[in-house]
Amino acid sequence: MSATTSLRITEIFYSLQGESRSLGLPTVFVRLTGCPLRCHYCDTEYAFHGGERKTLADIMAIVASFSPRYVCVTGGEPLAQPNCLVLLQALCDEGYEVSLETSGAMPVADVDPRVSKVMDLKTPASGEQHRNLIENLAFLGSNDQLKFVLCDRQDYDWARFEIERHGLVGKVGEVLFSPSFGQLNATDLADWIVADNLPVRFQMQLHKLLWNDAAGH
Repeated sequence: MSATTSLRITEIFYSLQGESRSLGLPTVFVRLTGCPLRCHYCDTEYAFHGGERKTLADIMAIVASFSPRYVCVTGGEPLAQPNCLVLLQALCDEGYEVSLETSGAMPVADVDPRVSKVMDLKTPASGEQHRNLIENLAFLGSNDQLKFVLCDRQDYDWARFEIERHGLVGKVGEVLFSPSFGQLNATDLADWIVADNLPVRFQMQLHKLLWNDAAGH
């Protein structure tokens, strides 16, 4: 660990994981600053700018102070900072169960294989579909998760097509469907999934249900 290695950090906090396979588990979140995307439904715009530069050693010490089992590196878009890869490796080396929340717009090939990548495919209604790096799908496996945030029925139909086109069921550990908060009725999405017998996991953002929290835990 180089003493000069640093990253720009928006916040580090301890909470329940609000989504993904580790839903509901106490988790330390390391939120990196900066994101090249501007999805219209983004709930973490406060992480686009600012933040505080911290050394890798300081970040690791803060994480260790919570004595966690699970650590989630998120953003913004964490992979927009090259040293994110170093941070992920260091966290894995310490024995944490590490997940990475990434937009899918940055290459994931060099992410430590011990990390569970939770990667979005941006839908047409997100406004950022053109940023998807489809080649990233080749680097997802059974330890990884692919997430679709859906804004309307057209997004749902598009996601169904992409799942079939790329043979994603069985390739990745989880395919996650989430309703865009305040935009797509969650019950409608649940009904569509059941009606189509779609092999995906429906999820809602637990932190918003518990705390009416606008931040993406």
